[in-house]
Amino acid sequence: MSEQQHINLPEGSIEKQTTTLNLGPTHPATHGVFQNILEIDGERIVSAESTVGYIHRAFEKIAERRPFYQITPLTDRLNYCSAPINNIGWHLTVEKLLGIETPKRVDYLRVIIMELARIADHLICNGVMGVDSGAFTGFLYIMKYRELIYEIYEEVCGSRLTTNIGRVGGFERNFTPAAFQKIEQFLDEYPKALKEFETLMTRNRIFMERTQKVGGISAERAMNYGFTGPNLRASGVDYDVRVASPYSSYQDFEFAIPVGTTGDCYDRFLVRNEEMWQSVSIIRQAMDKLKGLPPEVYHADVPAYYLPEKSDVYTKMEALIYHFKIVMGEADILPGELYNPVEGANGELGYYLISDGGRSPYRLHFRRPCFIYYQAYPELVKGAMISDAIICLSSLNLIAGELDA
Repeated sequence: MSEQQHINLPEGSIEKQTTTLNLGPTHPATHGVFQNILEIDGERIVSAESTVGYIHRAFEKIAERRPFYQITPLTDRLNYCSAPINNIGWHLTVEKLLGIETPKRVDYLRVIIMELARIADHLICNGVMGVDSGAFTGFLYIMKYRELIYEIYEEVCGSRLTTNIGRVGGFERNFTPAAFQKIEQFLDEYPKALKEFETLMTRNRIFMERTQKVGGISAERAMNYGFTGPNLRASGVDYDVRVASPYSSYQDFEFAIPVGTTGDCYDRFLVRNEEMWQSVSIIRQAMDKLKGLPPEVYHADVPAYYLPEKSDVYTKMEALIYHFKIVMGEADILPGELYNPVEGANGELGYYLISDGGRSPYRLHFRRPCFIYYQAYPELVKGAMISDAIICLSSLNLIAGELDA
């Protein structure tokens, strides 16, 4: 849908017409339910106005009516391309409030899952960037490995996309030998595929011309908007929550923080590609570190907050009492106020939690990185072509679930 507008020019000038074009909310190129109202002069974008709210689901208010243990499935629906990071970020927030310290083996298992989720997310983003520039082959090729990551999730928790993985204090169950076997398979096969994907895309003349000097943003402007994650690092700022404020024993790992220079679509693509290599390295380190730890440990020893084994519930009075109190939301949750960030696949994913000691949060706010990136979109596409607006959306990796929380 579009309409023509007239630009008022000084008397004696030739009148010039512009057109209003709705890019979205129901358009395949928007990769989600959100709208951009573009004012265009031919193919050139004169101005843009972004709109959110088409799938607003009131997650924060729903969370304030749920016990702490039942909020994890809500976090799945934020960035559903890397749901386990959302899950574990929430668990870390509650553990910080309760003062729970998790064993090293739990930390390392969490790191493996979170880095697999980061790879899966970047696979989608960079693969779709190829599609939006006309290169469908790379997207189809690497999706095989996202499927393998989902099989790992399925082996660990029984779910694939919206995982609800883990619990406050650790994991619901221990990793099976099959899960470790699939992780090893991924580590063996994926690097070769990633290298071929890079060969296909990185020096591709068409892809370079479609992405270089498109959607660029300076480090100063990016920080003014509140950018984090790959989109900020592409502008040359080496901020990473895993390094600036380590959690889940990330301080035990060695990895580099890839940065760009121009902050354009091409740099964002390169940064995400390099981050996948770093994630593979982190997973390998975590697998090595697990070898010296007791294999039976997969959660913290916090019976007041972690559901006991069913066999214990049926045979031990103490386990039955804990089970009842946790399920009915009668376990004591300490009052307090805190903000806990993690390095989501899209940037800093933060949880601002206020507890008054009740069974549910008094207030819970999700800091969704995509919501912040979208504020900058009109500035990034101003003066660009309509086709540039599409690939700029892809490079920011805007996920509608994070926009409309």
